[in-house]
Amino acid sequence: MYTLKVGSGFDSAHFLKGYEGKCSNIHGHHWSVEVIVGSDTLSDDKQTRGMIVDFSDLKKDLRELTDNLDHSLIIEKGSLKEKTLEALKEENFRIVELDIRPTAENLSRYFYELMSKKGYKVIEATVYETRKNCASYRED
Repeated sequence: MYTLKVGSGFDSAHFLKGYEGKCSNIHGHHWSVEVIVGSDTLSDDKQTRGMIVDFSDLKKDLRELTDNLDHSLIIEKGSLKEKTLEALKEENFRIVELDIRPTAENLSRYFYELMSKKGYKVIEATVYETRKNCASYRED
C-alpha cells in the first residue's frame, strides 16, 4: 500500500468537564494534526499520474478543518451553563461546540471522519496536544 502523510496545526483552548485535575480548567494547546491516507494503486489521471492524490489538495482540505478550530474555545455541547455560553458569545469569543468531549483521542477520530467524508481513504489520524503527547485513531 502507498501512503501519504500531511500535517497541520491550530491553537485553541478547551477543558474537560467532569475531569478531576488541572484539565477541568480552561487551558490552551498548540495542537498538531497528522493524517495518513493510502491506496493500493496510483492514479493514472493526466494531472495526478503516479500519485495517490495531489499533496496540495490533501493539505488544503486538512488546513480548512484545522482553520475552523484555530483561536477558538472548543467545548463539548452541554458542558457550560447556558448563561455562561451566552455571555462568552456576547463578548464575541469564538466558541466551537462539538458532540464529543474535546480530548486528543476524540479529536483524532473527529479528523479521521471529516477527512474520510472528503473522499480520502484515511489510514490514521493523529492529534498532538504537545510535541510529545498524542493520540491516534484508525479503523481496522
